Amino acid sequence: MAVINKVSFIELNARERAAAVLDEGTHRELLCPFDGLESPHLPPQGIVPQSDDGVVIVKGKIGGKPAVVISIEGAFQGGGIGEVSGAKIAGALELALRDNKLGKKTFAVVLFDTGGVRLQEANYGLLAISEIQSAVVALRKYVNVVGVIPGDVGSFGGMSITAALFNHLIMTKEARFGLNGPEVIEQEAGIKEFDSSNRPLIWGTIGGTQRVETGFADVLANDDMDEIKAAIAAALTVEKIEKSRTEKVDLYRNFLSHIDPFERTTPQSVRELWRKMDKGEIREKKTVSPTRSNITESRGRTWLTALTGMANLESEIPTVVHGEALLADEIVSFISVVPDLNNRFPRARNGEVGLDEGWAIAKYVRDIIESHRNKDSRRAIVAIVDVPSQAYGYREELLGIHLACAAAVDAYATARLAGHPVISLIVGKAISGAFLAHGYQSNQLIALNDEGVSVHAMSKQSAARITRRTIAELEKATSEVPAMAYDIASFSKLGAVDELLDGINADVPQEQDIITVKNSLISAIDKIRSSPIDLKSRLETQEALNGGRTASIKVRELLEKQWS
Repeated sequence: MAVINKVSFIELNARERAAAVLDEGTHRELLCPFDGLESPHLPPQGIVPQSDDGVVIVKGKIGGKPAVVISIEGAFQGGGIGEVSGAKIAGALELALRDNKLGKKTFAVVLFDTGGVRLQEANYGLLAISEIQSAVVALRKYVNVVGVIPGDVGSFGGMSITAALFNHLIMTKEARFGLNGPEVIEQEAGIKEFDSSNRPLIWGTIGGTQRVETGFADVLANDDMDEIKAAIAAALTVEKIEKSRTEKVDLYRNFLSHIDPFERTTPQSVRELWRKMDKGEIREKKTVSPTRSNITESRGRTWLTALTGMANLESEIPTVVHGEALLADEIVSFISVVPDLNNRFPRARNGEVGLDEGWAIAKYVRDIIESHRNKDSRRAIVAIVDVPSQAYGYREELLGIHLACAAAVDAYATARLAGHPVISLIVGKAISGAFLAHGYQSNQLIALNDEGVSVHAMSKQSAARITRRTIAELEKATSEVPAMAYDIASFSKLGAVDELLDGINADVPQEQDIITVKNSLISAIDKIRSSPIDLKSRLETQEALNGGRTASIKVRELLEKQWS
């Protein structure tokens, strides 16, 4: 009997994985190590950079079909996404999109092995991930976008939200896939919420088998190079463009409606619920018994009320409030995530973006898109941003908070690409996956220049733990590296903030404050209506050109030269 020698895909490095999935003799690497594109932000922090910054871009063919393969090296900085690595991924996807728009079909395959944002370049990483997500949503119109999560690291943080946007996902049983890593959940919510040393718990919650059996991924493959290559090739042969999970808003809201917050949720119960839904045994959305809302004031609610003139706003999900107002001569929609101390999911009671919040945003934005589908002028949407983080919890990971956040990302990006002006008004905290879900897909970002306004990838406590610093050391580092800083003034130096409004009373807006903000929104809407619908304008601001995004621009320019 012949012995079949299997080659472990997991044990290959990023460059070897990329070569392995391409047809023999078609492999051509772009921006290779000899191009010397290293992160400029790591050496000042005493970290040795890598000459490809942990991302390998290779063009070739898979099953005879033109493709670009993007492979992330988990052994470098945990596969963290910084400015250079993020620009390589975004730039490659943007060029694949350009090819497809020109009629040259080019598939994209991403091999994930990433913990998400590289915290030493926190805000660069978040910016890059939002641009990667924008490219994925646009590219899906032309081809199925395929992702592979093999392990060892898996796919976490903002890159788990990104992976959730893909049409087709392949995982091994060794892989893990979730928004918040077990260690971070334990740091934020305590060991009783998630014991990061309990390996069976981890894989039972976010492992490949569980993710495929609950519909969060499509194929469970063995850790075998040939099997994974065959699974990728098979995904590319599907002529019909598959609908992404993030577009199936009603399906997943129905799924969540059958979760009883007062009953213990287990991997087995979630698998059984999904099996019944998959077989059509559960079709109707369950009526969720509403809890009595215990609303607390927040900047998000304050500014939604101030800009719409509507008090006592209500919605199906109490934590996602929305309203309309006349600005100049057009109706504009406003959305805000607000605290509710009686939220049925306890980990999302302080204004966090959680399971219900992500899907509710997606529902509301998609309703706007649908109602304006046949209209010449598409309604402007303003995301009022005051989100302290995404929700950290066991139930959130088990039930797919990464997917809920991705659904919101998808909805905002789809609205923008359909011609709706989308604006983020940052009035408070804009942290991590919550900001990616609610605000980062906007054409323009407007922020109040106020001490209570901050942008970052993670809370200070968790960031200190992950980077192995004390809080004092972290604060010292953030004062020296703008990309790590939490304050809005430092973030604006990266070039993504279109307007920074001074002298506004953020907590108790006065009449003139409201007029100033409204005028800013009106100007932004007018500018957006005559501008491109992608996010490339972020690289064209004076701050970006004068050093804020130098590496991002350089990577894209060189990648374009090597592309053909």
